Amino acid sequence: MAASRDGSGALQIPILFEDNHILVVEKPVNMPTQEDDSRDPDLLNVLKADLKHRHNKPGNVYLGLVHRLDRPVGGVMVFAKTSKAASRLSDAVRSRQLDKTYVAVVHGKPPQPSATLRHFLWKDTRTNTVSVVREGQQDAKEAVLDYKLLGSQEGLSLIQIKLHTGRPHQIRVQLAAIGCTLYGDQRYGSAVNKPGQQLALWATALAFEHPTLKETLRFRSLPPMQRPWSAFTLPEL
Repeated sequence: MAASRDGSGALQIPILFEDNHILVVEKPVNMPTQEDDSRDPDLLNVLKADLKHRHNKPGNVYLGLVHRLDRPVGGVMVFAKTSKAASRLSDAVRSRQLDKTYVAVVHGKPPQPSATLRHFLWKDTRTNTVSVVREGQQDAKEAVLDYKLLGSQEGLSLIQIKLHTGRPHQIRVQLAAIGCTLYGDQRYGSAVNKPGQQLALWATALAFEHPTLKETLRFRSLPPMQRPWSAFTLPEL
């Protein structure tokens, strides 16, 4: 699925699931998760406007943002439609009970077919860039992920990632640190990527306990079958 526009020109976001408590959608690439300095249409406000229109709601619409995806990244996201759901989903994020899986295409091949990466990351807020630093550096935060190599060809590799922490630019920086710069990453891989290439990182699966029903929900989303994704067989998740 991909974002489209309705007859009025309003952007339509693919909806994977919706009930009275949560809204699960497929975030389009290159759309900010929330409003930023660019003033471009952002996912949170587009969804609020869509809820207001579809449900004919007066006044402001509540929609809680409980996790984020970087602007160039597409894939599955969950939003809270009530404050109770927002609180419980935020607790799940903090306790690492929101299970997030990604796929990425990277340059080169990781040193091991699977491994856990653990780094300390520091964000420079002036440049909005993140770097790997030594443990104990002021404001550095631990970042942990598991990766598994799914295939390699033509100098590229397809990697599946299980994210245990949600640090800014975490996947991009940690994989670059082991010599596997993401395809299309201009910020952390300008030496090997060409301007205009789309970042090849996609949030493919999300699993969590429903905030009121207490049952486990699982959702999946696959990237578009175009280069570089089309060079690989994507996993069944």
